[in-house]
Amino acid sequence: MSLRSFLDQMETKGEILHIKDAVSTRFEIPFIMKKCDEECPVLLFEKLKKYKTKVVANVCGTRKRICEALTMDQNDLYDRLVEAWRSPRKPEIVEDSSLKEVVERPDLYKIPVLTHFENDAGPYVTSAVIHAKSVDGNVENVSVHRLQVLDERHLAIRLVPRHLYELWRMAKEAGKDLDISIAIGVHPAVMLAASSPVPFGVNEFDVANVLMNNNLHLIKCEHVDAYAPADAELVLEGRISASRTVVEGPFVDVTGTYDVERKQPVVEIVGVMHKDNYVYQAVLPSGSEHMLLMGLPHEVLMWEAISKVVPKVHIVNLSRGGSGWLHVIVSIEKQLEGDGKNALLAAFAAHPSLKHAVVVDTDIDVYNVSDVEWAIATRFQASKDLIIIENARGSTLDSSADQETGLTTKLGIDATRPLAKPRDKFERARIPMSKHVEELSRKLLGK
Repeated sequence: MSLRSFLDQMETKGEILHIKDAVSTRFEIPFIMKKCDEECPVLLFEKLKKYKTKVVANVCGTRKRICEALTMDQNDLYDRLVEAWRSPRKPEIVEDSSLKEVVERPDLYKIPVLTHFENDAGPYVTSAVIHAKSVDGNVENVSVHRLQVLDERHLAIRLVPRHLYELWRMAKEAGKDLDISIAIGVHPAVMLAASSPVPFGVNEFDVANVLMNNNLHLIKCEHVDAYAPADAELVLEGRISASRTVVEGPFVDVTGTYDVERKQPVVEIVGVMHKDNYVYQAVLPSGSEHMLLMGLPHEVLMWEAISKVVPKVHIVNLSRGGSGWLHVIVSIEKQLEGDGKNALLAAFAAHPSLKHAVVVDTDIDVYNVSDVEWAIATRFQASKDLIIIENARGSTLDSSADQETGLTTKLGIDATRPLAKPRDKFERARIPMSKHVEELSRKLLGK
């Protein structure tokens, strides 16, 4: 299973849009990606100015497409992810693969890395799946990180203080640079696993292997002590410097605004291998794909946490309007007064970056903003159903939060119907429809 096999699958379904006109990696491809963002097919840019390779985008742009990659129904996605997190399995290590068709000296300027927005510091890799091991070899981590191209052999890496940061810190204390592999162009299951918030010590390649039904194969790198998916399109072998840092940014993050500039470590690239005629995989910062890969695993965490305090959690949606990160809408089967508030508190506890949360009944479509607004308008009383939490840790991606500490004010809205009032007071009126009129309306509306 590889990115190419998934693209073949999408091709047979007619879900790839081929762009045959020559386009530039500087702004032009990102502009088209932005224009085609919501519910768009996979984009394949077949002719690039100044480069011979192709660029593919929007691979994980919809929930449906992610589920098709994992060969599962959307209703099973949360359960499947939890199973993979709880029971990871080691993938097979292979000696050779098509990834080694071309082995060459590092030159990052030969790779079609995109420059996305007008004030970006330069070209950024946004789909980098990075593998690293602890100094003693006991801990492995796979995660997605943005990489700013500095010159033909060096990148700046954004290290959020999580697992890869911890491995780098451990190597730094030992006086060593940290070996890493950087895989670009991988199966969606690998991208989703690498984005998963599993505990420190769990190897996300093992999670991906479960999602891929034991069909993930890894290959050992030539120049560094790291592994990479054998079916990746392109792999860079590098070392995160223990001593050298640069100012990274500015760069647009998931909210569509510029992240703050920070001193970040430098990565030296020591080897490059790729398939002949490789396809470069791009993810648009703040696009649907970015939001889904970043947010969907945290929906699962909230779903698990809320399931422990209310009888039935229907759907959890980190909404587009909240950048797939700051706002959530949760539908539950409410049985007792207080279930809605318990669900809100569980959501905030499970996803610390969450800023605003709304809980609704199962008759409300959590993906429809108008439907959610209607629930708030007809089922919510601010004096009874509002939760405000001041000075809580949130996300520094929120421009209105304290950018140093991340402190913010959180707000929860319980928009479930009050059980003390008759149920029919909160049901929407319906118009009976005959089969004839249903077919006629479908014909008139073209649906």
